[in-house]
Amino acid sequence: MEKKKSLIIYFSRADENYAVGYIDKGNTEIVAEYVQKYTGADLFKAEPLIPYAKDYNTCIKQAKERIGNAPIKESLKDISEYDTVYIMSPIYWGTYAPELETVLKDLDFTGKTVRVISTHEGSGLGSMISDVKRICKGALVDENGLAIKGSKAKQSEAAIKSWL
Repeated sequence: MEKKKSLIIYFSRADENYAVGYIDKGNTEIVAEYVQKYTGADLFKAEPLIPYAKDYNTCIKQAKERIGNAPIKESLKDISEYDTVYIMSPIYWGTYAPELETVLKDLDFTGKTVRVISTHEGSGLGSMISDVKRICKGALVDENGLAIKGSKAKQSEAAIKSWL
């Protein structure tokens, strides 16, 4: 029997984060590494072609401007070898970062199980679940996403392990 493979597609940003201050590693990346630890999943980080500003307020304004047009450094072409895909992002303007839409929009999710995790400081999952359902056509999207406060990302390992 073929071993099932998992993939984590995520966006994360260091620098100034809301309620956290300046950080060297983004909160979502910390969470993605915990998921990888327990699942053995491969990682794909959606990186903006033009980096965001280091300060939070400018970054959020830039994110709003990039909705629907967020070029990335590298595309993901094929996810056919994966059974489960974890989609992870901080909440920007009520949903995932615009760079994730750029990654996800051209992938074939037919028959894939998709699980969603957000990092936030009060927005929970926002509209991530419904937006992931919209863009990941053919996927079975788990309704029970996980929302982690970004300021608690480093302390979230037990919650992630339990959710998985």
